[in-house]
Amino acid sequence: MTATSEDVRDDALVDAIAQALPSASDDEAAAIAVAIGAHVRDSERAAAAAAASSGSEEPDWDGREWTFAGRIEATQHRTIRIRDDAPGDEWTAAGRTDRM
Repeated sequence: MTATSEDVRDDALVDAIAQALPSASDDEAAAIAVAIGAHVRDSERAAAAAAASSGSEEPDWDGREWTFAGRIEATQHRTIRIRDDAPGDEWTAAGRTDRM
């Protein structure tokens, strides 16, 4: 594994690894710290990419409108009809049930 300028050595992490693995040399502990840092950074990037791709689509009511309408009927004791232009996010829609 080759360290790049993007890799930042976290001395506290290296010390913790050195204490947890007393047989590891300072270089080995540093290499483990870099590997852990790379893994965490890759996980953060993957999560950010997933959030960006999932945030672009607006959820719709296909197959869920009757469940939501039943919930409103059970809690508010009234019948509603889910409009086509209602927000697909249930939390947002719940705040607008007075207009449905």
